[in-house]
Amino acid sequence: MSTDDLLARHRAVLPNWINPLYAEPIELVSGAGCRVTDAAGRTYLDFFGGVLTTMIGYDIPEISDAVRAQLDKGIAHSSTLYLIRKQVELAEKIAKVSGIPDAKVFLANSGTEANDTALLLATQFRRSNQILAVRNSYHGRSFAALGVTGQRSWSATSLSPVNVSYLHSGDRLRGLLAGLSDAEYIARSVADLRELLATTTAGDVACLIAEPIQGVGGFVAPPDGYFKAIKEVLDEHGILWVSDEVQTGWGRTGEHFWGYQAHDAVPDMLTFAKGIGNGFTLGGVVARGEVMDCLSAISFNTFGGNPVSSSAGQAVLDYVLSHDLQANAARVGGLLHTGLRELNSPIVAEVRGRGLMLALELVRPGSLDPAPELAVKVLEETKANGLLVGKGGLYGNVIRMGPPLTLTEAEAKEGLDILAGALARAYEQATRA
Repeated sequence: MSTDDLLARHRAVLPNWINPLYAEPIELVSGAGCRVTDAAGRTYLDFFGGVLTTMIGYDIPEISDAVRAQLDKGIAHSSTLYLIRKQVELAEKIAKVSGIPDAKVFLANSGTEANDTALLLATQFRRSNQILAVRNSYHGRSFAALGVTGQRSWSATSLSPVNVSYLHSGDRLRGLLAGLSDAEYIARSVADLRELLATTTAGDVACLIAEPIQGVGGFVAPPDGYFKAIKEVLDEHGILWVSDEVQTGWGRTGEHFWGYQAHDAVPDMLTFAKGIGNGFTLGGVVARGEVMDCLSAISFNTFGGNPVSSSAGQAVLDYVLSHDLQANAARVGGLLHTGLRELNSPIVAEVRGRGLMLALELVRPGSLDPAPELAVKVLEETKANGLLVGKGGLYGNVIRMGPPLTLTEAEAKEGLDILAGALARAYEQATRA
């Protein structure tokens, strides 16, 4: 069966708002390490990992063996109405590495469900549906998660169960806070937060939910120390801080195991998903015990933390820790960041990110005008030359990369060479236009 046939079937039965990448979408049929192969037999170096999800690569024996061992027992599912040993063991490990005191863990199916749960906990604990979120953010596609998403292109509805006030994003390239030093940026942001609380809320705000580095938003981030200063204000009002670590967790940023740790402050809750399952359905919330236990109604989870996903999650976390993939993310990510900056491309306004979380903001030469058409060009050129990257940002002009944390220096160099060629050809397109 051709990919054209599969694409036609896809369009016939799936929603039109699910759009595969590329002018000619591809079907991935196999993978090993940091490489995947499509239905036509073409192999690619994967710098996007299923949107930062295949965190330690493909066909990892330790994960396959753990999942197979659980399947061989004949129990793939039981629900939280029964004790699940693998779930308890994984929760113990996550609580230990979370950095949150008196931590309890709720295992779910995705980052969306994790963020939805965190909002439920915060609003119940504080008895308020008032939420602080951040402009340019993305927190998932459920009703509540969309309600705190600060990017119009992802906001499918204005209806929401929460009342949201938005802080400025960490965008230092454009906007009201562009051009400020780190200290000035933080001071302005704190002043803005105080004014926000005094003017657009009715008091008793439940929480701030924020990504340490905005994922869909194009890997935009505030300066280190920002959340410490923000949390000092939140603490004055008893407002909880939820750190959305769906894309920044598990050592991806290199310098830290969690994105929040760059700010010398500890959140009341953190949410996670994506990489911890390495492709298996797994997400969750870590919260201080009193916050996690605040629900007064009966609740359970049919699929969250099922024996198979929890087995995979344990294998992934053990692999990350035993192979010190955080250090690899720092080392190889550093090579990529340096290499991308040294390209000095006229269409790259900014190289952003940390560790193996990298972004290129593409603009029209000689300006800061967003160039989404050049992002599409780079996307297609890298694919044509055997490299998969992603796209995002507020204006659709950001190339996003989140390779597996097992990426080698040789693979990083290979990817850099392909990116250099793609950027050069995109620049040629820009100068012809």
